Amino acid sequence: MSVRIGVVLFPGSNRDIDAVNALEIAGADPVVLWHEAASLDGVAAILVPGGFAYGDYLRAGVIARFSPIMRAVAGFAADGGPVLGTCNGFQVLTEAHLLPG
Repeated sequence: MSVRIGVVLFPGSNRDIDAVNALEIAGADPVVLWHEAASLDGVAAILVPGGFAYGDYLRAGVIARFSPIMRAVAGFAADGGPVLGTCNGFQVLTEAHLLPG
């Protein structure tokens, strides 16, 4: 059985398919987590991919951080769960106060 890794999808994201493909190639079982979901669906890790969440009209990630999925991600991270943000996903994690800066 492969490890289930969540890939967070926000409106405007455009690297989610790349993340899903990369996880499949690595032997993981990717689970797409829509921004309005409040559950992480039992994943062992989370990837917040790049793209342009909500179009980045303000600061990258400033709107995305208020999505229900980010509350679940914050709780997961607080419990020691691994979370990785790439490109704009890193900025989303910073705006959600999961990273310093």
